[in-house]
Amino acid sequence: MGTQTGSETGSDASAGKPITVSVIDDDPLICQTLAMILAESSDGAIKVLSTATDGVQALEHVQQEHPDVVLMDIDMPGMDGIEATRRMLALTPRPHVLILTALSPSSTVQRAIEAGAEGFVSKTDPAENIVEHIKDVCLGSPQFNTDSQRQLMSDLEKDRFRSRRDEARRLLDSLGERERKAAMLAAEGLSNAEIAKSMFISERTVKAELSAACAKLDVNRVLLGRIVERADL
Repeated sequence: MGTQTGSETGSDASAGKPITVSVIDDDPLICQTLAMILAESSDGAIKVLSTATDGVQALEHVQQEHPDVVLMDIDMPGMDGIEATRRMLALTPRPHVLILTALSPSSTVQRAIEAGAEGFVSKTDPAENIVEHIKDVCLGSPQFNTDSQRQLMSDLEKDRFRSRRDEARRLLDSLGERERKAAMLAAEGLSNAEIAKSMFISERTVKAELSAACAKLDVNRVLLGRIVERADL
């Protein structure tokens, strides 16, 4: 038999049972405010079971109450929201987790997705939007607003940059010391004569070192320069 998830319990809402929610935030006032907003704005479709102000307490509530959805803050004392999410999604049944955040820390979106979160709810979203996010995630629809999508794309682009940089550095590290030095000086725009003077070798040797570097990496001199630029040394 498969693992029961919050989507299975959450579907009870369509049969007249409210979606159960746990609100987690290190600010007790935000917890109280969100609980009140959800109660007043959902027309009985959502029931807040509990609130918590740290990850450890949140995990205890989820283990005892089995809410359909958890609204999870990121920055909390002790266990942060990312780790709490990871542990909650190892439970049976497991809840849907929506990250409750302002999306300011770099890589928040990507880290939360890797932990198993299904979307994001901004603390400044209108009440009706938060209610819809909760309802929709129970139907299996990931909830990513424009800000979270923008940050995710930014984080992925940074990862791609790091991946390209690391590969370029690996290629340069495969060269001999003089080949690598000559390639780096050439990428700075120095002529063969200037490289020769800087390295205390002849121009003929410079040409040989650059030719050897290009042959090892199977590139021409222009692409060799691009590899050096991408390595960002």
